[in-house]
Amino acid sequence: MPNENNQNQNPAGEELESATTRVVELEELVANKERELAVKDSRISELEQIIADRDNQIVALKQSVTDLDNRLSQAVSAYRAQVIKSNLGMPEELITGDSIEAIDKSVEDALNLITKVRKELEAEIAGARVPAGAPQRRTIDLSALSPQEKIQYAIGERR
Repeated sequence: MPNENNQNQNPAGEELESATTRVVELEELVANKERELAVKDSRISELEQIIADRDNQIVALKQSVTDLDNRLSQAVSAYRAQVIKSNLGMPEELITGDSIEAIDKSVEDALNLITKVRKELEAEIAGARVPAGAPQRRTIDLSALSPQEKIQYAIGERR
């Protein structure tokens, strides 16, 4: 029986040894996976930091753009005020725009409009021109008067 007992213990011992080997292999796999996870967690942390830095840069750039927009708006307003000062004969309402190019275009359009109106007014005035002073005196046409009426006219009598 000792031989049979030995044979029975052998397969159980082999099973135990095989299970132990498998457990060791699995523990190594788990350790490898934990190392891989740690590397990936580290990379994720790096990427999150990069994203946070980019977000901060975006906020700073947006603030810079807002500041530049405000400065541009102030510059355009100052330019418009200068254009209005330099074009005193032009109604202020005709000078519009939210950019220098738009203001220049509105000044050009206003000048064209003023020129057109001026020409129309000059043409209207020229058509309705009345000579200055009293009209020239003309001699009265006495040919239509009778001889008696002519004598009365010459004497200065009036009826």
